[in-house]
Amino acid sequence: MPFDSTPILFAHRLGALFAETSAEHDANDTFVDANYDVMKQEKVFSAMVPTQLGGAGVSYNEMCTFLRTLAGYCPSTALALSMHQHLVGTARKNFEDGKGPAGLLEKVLDDEIVLVSTGAGDWLESNGSAEKVDGGYRVNAFKPFSSGSPRGAIAITSCAFDCPDDGPSVIHFPLPLSAEGVVPLNDWEAMGMRGTGSQTLKFDNVFVPDEAVKLKRPRGPYHGAFSTIVAVAMPLIMSAYVGIAERAVEIAIEKAKPRADDPLVQLLNGELQNKLIEAQIAVESMIAITDDLAFVPSEQLASAILARKTICANAVIATVEKAMELAGGSGFLRKNGLERLLRDAHGGQFHPLPAKRQHLFTGRVAFEKTPV
Repeated sequence: MPFDSTPILFAHRLGALFAETSAEHDANDTFVDANYDVMKQEKVFSAMVPTQLGGAGVSYNEMCTFLRTLAGYCPSTALALSMHQHLVGTARKNFEDGKGPAGLLEKVLDDEIVLVSTGAGDWLESNGSAEKVDGGYRVNAFKPFSSGSPRGAIAITSCAFDCPDDGPSVIHFPLPLSAEGVVPLNDWEAMGMRGTGSQTLKFDNVFVPDEAVKLKRPRGPYHGAFSTIVAVAMPLIMSAYVGIAERAVEIAIEKAKPRADDPLVQLLNGELQNKLIEAQIAVESMIAITDDLAFVPSEQLASAILARKTICANAVIATVEKAMELAGGSGFLRKNGLERLLRDAHGGQFHPLPAKRQHLFTGRVAFEKTPV
């Protein structure tokens, strides 16, 4: 059992270790590689594999709590891990609903392999080009935001395909990162979340066999698979961002304590608490909607999750900004950590869907139209 006692205590134990190098990874744009060694040893990557397959069966809700707590120590580790866990969670949801095989989950369990999502830049259109050849496809594409890829074993990815029979399509497939033609570009130099290793992966004439293609769908229209993916992914991802907000509040209050008798400081702290609660309510509502993976996928449920994701992302940014204000000038100093948390917090707005696209999605669903 990888989680000793509770997810919170386990996250505190690992987090205390990871916090020692978090600022260094941020300053040097380096991946949290050593943290992945620890998590592999502790069997964190397979934690959510169901007990009937031999896994620890850590619940979805417990994983959200773990990520939220871990982010207070090292946001990059928590966020990169959430990308792996949402793929495990989706595979578990499909397996438990009788809609998917156990193979991917068994691979994660057997070797503690890391799964890499390339979906952030793909959404319904995907990108790249696939050409049909004997026995499969030749794929060329650039896949940015591939978090955790420096230690990744398999990318869960997709590619645009101009199908002669069905028209513009998208094929979905797992791709070993050891495959010939997969090239990491080492280009992750970002404003925040600098330790996530979210580099671009280049697929240079990569061969994908026919049997590897798990789904082929029309390019552009909404597909029901996204109702599951969105519902599983967003609460895990945003749990990490709420953990950032909570840590920022802790730092700000500590810095403001010498001025705690000042009515203006008290007012700022009250404003800060409201913003934090807004972020917490949003993520906790998302988690409740998923019902520990017992949810029934639908466009309406996906819309509810995505709306809360936008509310949460905005509230997290506002919370850390208000924490900077409460801390005063000390918050502007890098050594105190708030500046780094503010940069990291801004990453939340770029996960699917960005606010304006979410507004359009939710507005259409509320009018009983197709989401896009």
